[in-house]
Amino acid sequence: MGNIDVLIYSKDYCPYCTAAKELFKSKKVSFKEINISKDPKALDEVKKRAQHQTVPQIFINGKFLGGYDEVKALDDEGKLDQLLGGK
Repeated sequence: MGNIDVLIYSKDYCPYCTAAKELFKSKKVSFKEINISKDPKALDEVKKRAQHQTVPQIFINGKFLGGYDEVKALDDEGKLDQLLGGK
């Protein structure tokens, strides 16, 4: 689906992070993952960018969408595909 930049901040042992990654994989959309468990500096970065401390934190083309629940809700409304350059 086009040239879309998807960034997911995640951590180890996070079922919502896994669900978010699976959602994008099911849509055949590649994403960059930053695992804050392995990169502690990334936690400070995501706190500044998203004003949240929980993960996943999901960005599409630099725009903060929220966590898994917010992205899943967009998908359920048919709006995620629009953001990803689909229908």
